[in-house]
Amino acid sequence: MNFAAQFLYSRVLKNRSPRERFREDEDYDPFWQRDDNKIKKQDVPGLCDLHRCKDGLMRNGLIAQKPPSINPERLKDFGEEDYLNGDVKTWEMKIVSRNEELLTDTLSHIPQSSSTTILSSCNKLIRFEDISAAAFKIQCGVQKTPCMYSRLSKQYGMDIYLKKEYLQYTGSVKERGVLYLLTTLPQDQQRKGVIVASDSNFSMAVAYHASELRIPVFVIMSTSTSPVRVKMCREYGAMVISYGTTAKDSQIHARRLAQENGYLYLEEEDSAVYLSGLGTVGLEVYEQVPKLDAVIFPAGGHCGLLAGSAATLKYLNPHISVIGVESESFPVLQHSLKAGHPAEDQACNNHHFYGDVSGVCFGSNSLQLTGKLVDKVVAVREEDILISMLRLLEYERATVDAEGAIGLAALVAGKLPELKGKRVAVVICSGNLELHLLQQCIARALTLDNTVCRFSLVISDCPGDMSKLLEILAREEARVLDIKQERTFVTSELFTVEVICTVETRDKIHTAQLRNALLERYPTTTWTQR
Repeated sequence: MNFAAQFLYSRVLKNRSPRERFREDEDYDPFWQRDDNKIKKQDVPGLCDLHRCKDGLMRNGLIAQKPPSINPERLKDFGEEDYLNGDVKTWEMKIVSRNEELLTDTLSHIPQSSSTTILSSCNKLIRFEDISAAAFKIQCGVQKTPCMYSRLSKQYGMDIYLKKEYLQYTGSVKERGVLYLLTTLPQDQQRKGVIVASDSNFSMAVAYHASELRIPVFVIMSTSTSPVRVKMCREYGAMVISYGTTAKDSQIHARRLAQENGYLYLEEEDSAVYLSGLGTVGLEVYEQVPKLDAVIFPAGGHCGLLAGSAATLKYLNPHISVIGVESESFPVLQHSLKAGHPAEDQACNNHHFYGDVSGVCFGSNSLQLTGKLVDKVVAVREEDILISMLRLLEYERATVDAEGAIGLAALVAGKLPELKGKRVAVVICSGNLELHLLQQCIARALTLDNTVCRFSLVISDCPGDMSKLLEILAREEARVLDIKQERTFVTSELFTVEVICTVETRDKIHTAQLRNALLERYPTTTWTQR
């Protein structure tokens, strides 16, 4: 009886259409077209299949085939229909906008340069379908990070939504591009392995996702690399080799090992595959925040996130402003846009605080896309970045690095007054800041924010004078952090003492009140300038 029931049920399923067959199945996704002449979903292994194939050979998808066309009906999931401007009329209609023509025109003028990886052959037209396919392929391997309304909105007079990409497993948005890049490698190359030579967020993302996909991965780091980063890469599953005293020495050694052993040498570049993976951030932001007016991204030399996401957002809604932010100390992107080519002579700082913000411009593809699709690129000071890191820690309990905080720094510095009263999304892309740097950054930010200040004054070395000073500080509700007395190396009168005091206040107004109270009692009070 049980066998007969199973037989009849299988006959019913066989006669049902593909769409009806998956209607009650949680794996059904209208993102893919299904009919008799189209490819079936089960024939295209996604990332979920890769993670399930733990005991056997890895499946890598259809490398040489064009990704399946994306159903326009799926675009309803990315936001309200009024943003599509009535383009979606029927199920079979193909969405075409001037942005796709813009992307075609942009990339047709890109000079092809030689690359050290086989990925250079993938530099082709970046289509919206490619970015959408990348989003589907990596959905099981990366976090769909929240884009939440921030309490900072009231302080800066606009609706601010923070896209928290620092919540990825390795703390960086680079995971999106790296994962999609690794899944498109041929199977024979996956068996041989990959090799990278840096201690950046890109290397840590390669170390983690290559290990998850059971791809042998080697990371070459210089001897000056922080032990914390070496430990993290090893814990992600990579074979870490320390070689050379500079990053250039490590890169030369990595290329030699790749040539001798058949490894694929990976470096962060602007191939279509990598940009498509990074562009999935734009899809999620568009889906999570309806009626967006602007989206702010970190820029600098490594502007792949800005370029890929701009391609997505401008395709879905040309009226959304896409803005990039870089450091005033390293305006790499602005110089490259003015020159019309990647600036090679731009001085860069290798300090870990700046990360990829101070990196050299690494490709013409992302540069051309940025010049055509990005509405504005602004530069901020180092002080603005530090204040932005402090605000995120105070209001969002988020510990981020300079690359993660630089987008919000443009709002903190008042560089974008045209966004007042509008709905703005800010991408917080990275949170990999070492503890000793975090301590220094927060201490400096508190002084820049006028919540920690230092002053010195001279009082007589008599009983009771110090207590009078402390009474003034207590009356003004200032918290004493440190106090020192200098009796020997002073130029004042005999039997006097110089008092150097560090106090914490609430804000700038409280600091001004304390200063006036001290000057009234001690006219020679000197405040230490930042």
